[in-house]
Amino acid sequence: MSVKSTIITAIRGIADKEKKTLPPLTDDLVLFESGLDSLAIAILVARLEDTLGVDPFIEEAAYPVTLGDFIALYERALSRETEAGHVG
Repeated sequence: MSVKSTIITAIRGIADKEKKTLPPLTDDLVLFESGLDSLAIAILVARLEDTLGVDPFIEEAAYPVTLGDFIALYERALSRETEAGHVG
């Protein structure tokens, strides 16, 4: 499963559990317009660390604004880990 698919699946799972309706999950969707509040996004980050084995917020100080930015942040983190021999 791709990073993008993993993230979208996790977002949908959290939204289902919290009974939230999501807009279309496009790359240009602003995260705080996604229907998930800051707690739900924190839960998402924790789940993704468990699933993907990385926490990109440790190495990057930037905060992603859009879903596309969020996905790219995880893709970069996984790429760094793979290059370092820590994942996969």
